[in-house]
Amino acid sequence: MSHPLPNLLRCLFPLLLGAILQAPASAAELVAQPADGGMATGSVVLTAEEQAYLERHPRVRLCVDPDWAPFERINARGEHEGIGADLVQLVARRVGLRIELLPVASWDESLAASKAGRCELMSFLNQTPARDAWLIFTDPIFSDPNVFITREEHGFIAEPHALSGESIALPRGTMVEERIRRDFPNLRVILTGSEPEAIELVASRRADMTMRSLIVAAYTIKKEGHFNLKIAGQIPEYANELRIGVLKSEPLLRDILDKGVRSVTLQEREAVSNRHVAINVHQGVAYSLIWKALGVAALIALLAFLWHRKQRELDQARTLLAEQRMTQAQAARREQGRLVAMLSHEMRTPLAVIDAAAQSLAVLTAEPGARQGVEDEPGIQTQRRIERIRAAVGHLSNLTLQLLAKDRLDDAALSLKPVSLDAAAL
Repeated sequence: MSHPLPNLLRCLFPLLLGAILQAPASAAELVAQPADGGMATGSVVLTAEEQAYLERHPRVRLCVDPDWAPFERINARGEHEGIGADLVQLVARRVGLRIELLPVASWDESLAASKAGRCELMSFLNQTPARDAWLIFTDPIFSDPNVFITREEHGFIAEPHALSGESIALPRGTMVEERIRRDFPNLRVILTGSEPEAIELVASRRADMTMRSLIVAAYTIKKEGHFNLKIAGQIPEYANELRIGVLKSEPLLRDILDKGVRSVTLQEREAVSNRHVAINVHQGVAYSLIWKALGVAALIALLAFLWHRKQRELDQARTLLAEQRMTQAQAARREQGRLVAMLSHEMRTPLAVIDAAAQSLAVLTAEPGARQGVEDEPGIQTQRRIERIRAAVGHLSNLTLQLLAKDRLDDAALSLKPVSLDAAAL
């Protein structure tokens, strides 16, 4: 299962492209002058020493990466073009410097030419300890994050130190190569001659990942149609802070260019970048978020419907169960009533027989003297026993009547109601 973070990064990809084009521009001493037909709307203030240097060196040579589009490249006509090319030329115009391109076929050749002193400047590169050996640098002229590029099935890279046995394709001689070798020895580095080659190795499964500039990656993936690739994470400390490199032997030239770099406004940087990288901040993002919101709303509505239907089924089941219990209780009470009535009948009949027998016995056992008013002690005792028998029979008969009456009152079909009576008659 893929991690949700890379999916989120892909959704926010156009927004990221718009944001990373903003590079900090510090205040500079500007003197307003008429536009010169390019993007330079003013010129920097130079000291007398700096002006004298430019008079002695009106033209300087520039080494570039010939295949790093859209940042820079040397086209088929031998011209330097791209974001970096335009920004370097803008800085040069601001300070009144003419730049001459030194043709090279590769980045390695450009580095070798700079180390040999064949060019005074190197265009659009990061400052690293290795490059500090022969170059000094201006302030950053452009900022851009580096991101991990992997195939679609690769997981999100939250901690590169945790990767094991994986390879990363990197152009030879770059800042990223230098830092990856130093910081992540667990990754196997595969060197390439260009940015597109590094991305091609990942797309064709000959490397697990590469780390490239976000702008370069987006440009290359779109141009080459590598839609099986995705952004899988980034290392914030690896962001590109692109500068102009100057030979250590030319510190005054670096100071002059620094003034030109600080004069470039944020709007000018954005205009240059937008001219080379088509950016539509709203493309696809709004519709994607809308569809996701609709999907969540539909899911919530479905769950609410299912919950309501389940509750209704439970309520119906409870009602049916209650009705069944009531029916069973009524049937039990009716059965109980029939049983009580039967028992009452069965008990009252023998009691009546006993009572009648006792009455007959009392008559038969009465002595002639007792019937004539003469008391006879044995006869009196016999009559008393018969009376006790009849009293017990009467008590049992009354108890039977009370049980039958209570059972009828317990029946839900019976109820008490008031009636009018004549109190005097009572």
